[in-house]
Amino acid sequence: MRTHDRSQSLASEKGILARLILPNDFVSDDPFDELKGLAQTAGIDVCGTIFQKREHPDQSTYLGKGKVEELASFVEHIHADVVLFDNDLTPAQTRNLEKALSTKVIDRSELILDIFATNARTHEARLAVELAQLEYSLPRLKRMWTHLSRQTMGVGMRGPGEKQLEVDRRLAEKRIHDLKTDLSKVEKRKAREVASRDGTFCVSLVGYTNAGKSTLMNMLTGAGVEAADKLFATLDTRTRRWMLPGWGPILLSDTVGFIRDLPHHLIASFRATLEEARQADLLMHVADASNPSVFQQISSVYKVLKELGIQEKDTLLVLNKADCQGAEDRISLVQERYPNAISISARSGLGLQKLAMAVSDSLTASFVELELRLSVSDGKTIAWLATHAEVLSKHYQDELCIVHCRMSIGCAGKLAGHGVDMRVLSGSLPEPIKQGLPNNATFVPAESIQDIADVVAMPKVG
Repeated sequence: MRTHDRSQSLASEKGILARLILPNDFVSDDPFDELKGLAQTAGIDVCGTIFQKREHPDQSTYLGKGKVEELASFVEHIHADVVLFDNDLTPAQTRNLEKALSTKVIDRSELILDIFATNARTHEARLAVELAQLEYSLPRLKRMWTHLSRQTMGVGMRGPGEKQLEVDRRLAEKRIHDLKTDLSKVEKRKAREVASRDGTFCVSLVGYTNAGKSTLMNMLTGAGVEAADKLFATLDTRTRRWMLPGWGPILLSDTVGFIRDLPHHLIASFRATLEEARQADLLMHVADASNPSVFQQISSVYKVLKELGIQEKDTLLVLNKADCQGAEDRISLVQERYPNAISISARSGLGLQKLAMAVSDSLTASFVELELRLSVSDGKTIAWLATHAEVLSKHYQDELCIVHCRMSIGCAGKLAGHGVDMRVLSGSLPEPIKQGLPNNATFVPAESIQDIADVVAMPKVG
């Protein structure tokens, strides 16, 4: 029997790809298309593939008994170092498969975690990856110590493997607690950092991995971030200034890409990294129009956004790689379901002007035109308006300064929270304003005057 070491890197190993296809699974022309990309990113030399269709997985080995025997012969024939499953396996299934195949078995989640660990560059990303790996490995520690003997001498006389397992489990649990504490601090610091950009609009790029988000960011901002043709090339959020034509400077953020069945531990660990997306004024969802699975990829991204609690944010669907072969027909199909989707090519620049106009229109939709009545002695608010709003006119009446201005709904909510008397001239204020509205304030509508909604922000009583 050949031994296998789980501690070594996956790079430069010979691998076989395996998959169990269940009745409700989506299957493209190549059922291993995505797994091949993951294996290539991890540096694995793919030497063959094998799959099986079943109504449900086998509880002990996931694949059926006959297919496991076939896979074992394949492994022995090509001397494979690892078998990669495009499914998530239980610890027991992994252990049973490794015994049957006499080689290392890696499931989909562990492969993705290995890629993230390899590509993590910043301290924040490394913390997130380490936490996800430990939470994944904790229930699997037992099979990592099967090489140690176990003495059976009664209660209290357990062997070194059992003792070491308990020590490792305690160490892992303590490290998980420490990492969660560190990441909580990072998340709070990131939230403060994002919140400090008061009045500056931010657009966040989200989408499936390798959809072209980093290439698009480079084209729009000249950021020069890495844009490699591989999965998960970007793990760290990058924010750059984008001079939006006809608008002015805004912030554009590039975020980590998503993927089908992204491990839940990984989503939770990267919450701090995805703070930019949660706080953004607009999400730019970039999809790969050249991929036959574009509909499934779009659905996967929306599923992850829902898990992050940001699925209701304003989103602009962008169909990238429109100049690739076969993309035109897919774009037509996607636009039937998503009529506002915009087709572009981040590499050639096709459609970027139309994209900029759409972003400008989306941001403008979140603006309202207001008439504010301020005390002439309220110099702090008047100065704040000069920075955070477009002041159209200003005149004085008795002890009041009447300001006619345009601003974002979020900024209007902050003013409302301080009890500023405001009248809406165009646009509308949500009830209640979600962005920036403190808990101790609400909107009390007054009577309509000449079809102009008169809204006064009043502090709650009691």
